[in-house]
Amino acid sequence: MSKMLDEIREQPAALERTLRGGLRAAARLQRAVASRPPKMILIAARGTSDNAAQFARYLLEITTGIPVSLAAPSIFTLYGAKVHMEDAMVVAISQSGESTDTNFVLERAREQGALTIGITNEPSSSLARLAGHVFLVRAGRERSVAATKTYTGQLLLCYLLAHALGAKIHIDDLRRIPEWTDAALALEHDIAGHSERYRFMERAVVVGRGLNYANAFEFALKLMETCYVLADRFSAADFLHGPIAMVERSFPVFLFTPPGATWDGMRDMLARLQALKAEPLIFTHASHRQAVEVNPRAIVVPAKILQRRPAELYTPIPYIVPAQLFSAYLAEQKGLDPDRPRTLSKVTRTL
Repeated sequence: MSKMLDEIREQPAALERTLRGGLRAAARLQRAVASRPPKMILIAARGTSDNAAQFARYLLEITTGIPVSLAAPSIFTLYGAKVHMEDAMVVAISQSGESTDTNFVLERAREQGALTIGITNEPSSSLARLAGHVFLVRAGRERSVAATKTYTGQLLLCYLLAHALGAKIHIDDLRRIPEWTDAALALEHDIAGHSERYRFMERAVVVGRGLNYANAFEFALKLMETCYVLADRFSAADFLHGPIAMVERSFPVFLFTPPGATWDGMRDMLARLQALKAEPLIFTHASHRQAVEVNPRAIVVPAKILQRRPAELYTPIPYIVPAQLFSAYLAEQKGLDPDRPRTLSKVTRTL
């Protein structure tokens, strides 16, 4: 059995620890921004952490109204441009805390007097030393190259970041996330069976939108790095602007289909895919019965996730867990080791 699977199973406990520790960091940040709220937020990250940053962008703009931009580190490291960050909150997200270009962005922001935030799994890392406020993912050491528990921990800390900035994120709701994650883990046996059907899959598309757009990127990344599947990822809107032309009979398309603002578009997308005789598989949860009625080929988290506004607010963590399990089991079906993808290492340093 892979370390990746072990670490996927560790997530409820890791999330509980992360939330307990993160509450103190959120309270400190809340006091810091009370007199000087940021006018904008800039987030720097790479790899899986960049997918967490994508989630943070949607979450923070939806719940706080503060404009958010994802940093392009090469602007700083290769072009040497001076970007004015004095009035911004600059957030760096890195599992190891040793991503060279991500830390470079944070260092330049600190020199300009910007409010700096670090989200990392390593308390003694360079990132933790650089940041003015540190939010720690308390996942324990991640041994598999494929990140799982650090990704969900980062998402949880993004909720706390939003809470500290005044978003209507209820802490009691966040305390339910480990429970919903545990419910998703109960699907492991069924997902192992689902993966057999895709044993010879070489290409796929993953579609998400809004708060689950980041999950489309993260699931596609897992398929690429652990299963060597050429997996592209799109928002439902972008997919209709051309890429849907590559879909043919039996083409695998994976979709994250929560209730709420994105559902009407996803329902229309499913109708298009079914008309093309593609093979869509959806990720949803028990409260969203309409999704399963539209597309019975579904992985359904057996939990009644709270229907806060927006309705999909708390779905991203419970939805990505089945996708992680799917990737781990598909790698096994293909005779691959998800813990040691070829040519990859745990810490990647780029400029």
